Amino acid sequence: MGEVVEKITLVNIDDSVLAKHGIIKEAEVRQVTVDAVVDTGAGPLIITEALRKQLGLDIETEDTVLLAGNVPQKCANAEVVKIVWKGRFAFSGPIVLPDGDETLLGVIPLEDMDVMVNPVDLRLEGVHGDKWVRQVRRR
Repeated sequence: MGEVVEKITLVNIDDSVLAKHGIIKEAEVRQVTVDAVVDTGAGPLIITEALRKQLGLDIETEDTVLLAGNVPQKCANAEVVKIVWKGRFAFSGPIVLPDGDETLLGVIPLEDMDVMVNPVDLRLEGVHGDKWVRQVRRR
């Protein structure tokens, strides 16, 4: 399967709340549209340090994560962002790779947005077609 790249918009949630309450203008909400590589081997959203700074996200914690090939890497965990793709959205606390040069969209936000990779067309599509189904498990 080839590489799947999709445009997503990342939104600073703190800014969104401030705008909702009239403290800042909607135009002041920091958001960036980027080309994200869909990485089904990754769990969360992974962003670059430059993108973290552009969005104005604080670092919450620092961790060691395992990269491909089980290579350990110290990374920061940033504040939660809203991920928007074609009207669907998810929330994720992104991992910030210090030397990263691309945004990776992992399977956790894909699940939240009810989307999957179409390996034939090399694009994302809704698991339930155009209908966004949000699943909740109850006992």
